[in-house]
Amino acid sequence: MCPTSAAPTVIDPSPAALRADGSPRSFSVRTLGCQMNVHDSERLSGSLEAAGYTPAGPDEQADVVVINTCAVRENAANKLYGNLGQLAKVKREHADFQIAVGGCLAQKDQGAIVEQAPWVDVVFGTHNMGALPTLLERARHNAEAQVEILESLEVFPSTLPTKRDSASSGWVSISVGCNNTCTFCIVPALRGTEKDRRPGDILAEVQALVDDGAIEVTLLGQNVNTYGVEFGDRQAFGKLLRAMGEIRGLERVRFTSPHPAAFTDDVITAMAETPNVMPSLHMPLQSGSDAILKAMRRSYRSRRFLGILDRVREQIPHAAITTDIIVGFPGETEEDFQETMRVVEASRFSSAFTFQYSIRPGTPAATMDDQVPKAVVQERFERLTALQERMSLAENEALIGSLQEILVAAGEGRKNDATQRLSGRSEDNRLVHFALPEGVARPRPGDVVTVRITAAAPHFLLADDLAAVRVRRTQAGDAWDRRQAESCGAPAAGSPAPGAVNLGLPTLRVR
Repeated sequence: MCPTSAAPTVIDPSPAALRADGSPRSFSVRTLGCQMNVHDSERLSGSLEAAGYTPAGPDEQADVVVINTCAVRENAANKLYGNLGQLAKVKREHADFQIAVGGCLAQKDQGAIVEQAPWVDVVFGTHNMGALPTLLERARHNAEAQVEILESLEVFPSTLPTKRDSASSGWVSISVGCNNTCTFCIVPALRGTEKDRRPGDILAEVQALVDDGAIEVTLLGQNVNTYGVEFGDRQAFGKLLRAMGEIRGLERVRFTSPHPAAFTDDVITAMAETPNVMPSLHMPLQSGSDAILKAMRRSYRSRRFLGILDRVREQIPHAAITTDIIVGFPGETEEDFQETMRVVEASRFSSAFTFQYSIRPGTPAATMDDQVPKAVVQERFERLTALQERMSLAENEALIGSLQEILVAAGEGRKNDATQRLSGRSEDNRLVHFALPEGVARPRPGDVVTVRITAAAPHFLLADDLAAVRVRRTQAGDAWDRRQAESCGAPAAGSPAPGAVNLGLPTLRVR
């Protein structure tokens, strides 16, 4: 079977994108959930812009609000209906205001969303994101809610127009869907089985991003390291990482998330031998108990998991490894939890995303016996987070005195206004707040700054050694300058022609 390949999808201008006076209607997209949803939201924004809508300003009430949902955690559903409750008042006061709900929760609940929130105009799923402009137009014309959920992909999402959030970094989807059957996860039912893109299409999208000024990409997939399963090449992901190293101007390559069961040594070697693949790895553990891993249908055990980390550190000694952990899965005993604590301590994670198990209707785990009482889950969660806080601090303190190259972010970190520090990410993806000496030109988002680490906390590093600071201007900083000029109505040299839409694949004019 051949991997998925498709031509770029053209979004036609929509009459519903215009107000009565002919000016474009504005939109905003709210993202709930994972990195895949963040990337999907860029596609939704690009599709709406291609149809003639314009992004709403930061203090502007948009004419259209799109909520891109998640169905993995219970609080994601709560967030959706909280958002919809707030928007009901806007809907009552503005007759032309429209609300659209998409993503995994929309795929799962379908018409139930309109039943619970009848003021919603459009509900669409994970397989037909490109239909959003048409559905908004149809809802406006028919004056009734439009619910369209497909059971398989209409078009591959990466062929849709894209409005990238960052000039320096970009998400690149290499596959969609998942072939695993984890008992706590509903994603395979909502996004379907794995569909792989052709390597050439992926490389073309990355090259287009670099040509547009980006210096960092993150490869996305529900299980990125099973890439190639659809066309029968078990080493395809390692080959893809090596191909990233051949793209001139691409300085940083990341990927998320792999599955431990399919993580092979050729991928570790490709990471170690490809200079622009960063020394950071997100490796989901979920539980340290073999009994719980079996109940989760996670086809690895703690010994294999720790062996992967050992082999990564043999070849990449300075790698920062992060993880996901679920506390309180049905049937988890105190002994099971202690096994998780043991594996976490042995793993030396730089950070961990820890979650309290919550029942997700539609998953096998939802009907399992021995659901763990909430109070027990909470107490275990607090013990685990306390352990990980200590581990994160120790891992970060080990970097004090080291030189780090920081990719400057656009306003990441909350204390910058008070301290005058800037922020960004190191090569191993740690958040670093750094000070600048007087007289040094302020780096732009996308520039790279060399700093010396002077202090550490569990979730960030500080770099206040002014003598060590070195600023390197990059093409990503130049791209940020161009964006700023364009946003002020002054086209910058080399910017796309009017009417062009930025795509994951080569640029395409809207017809």
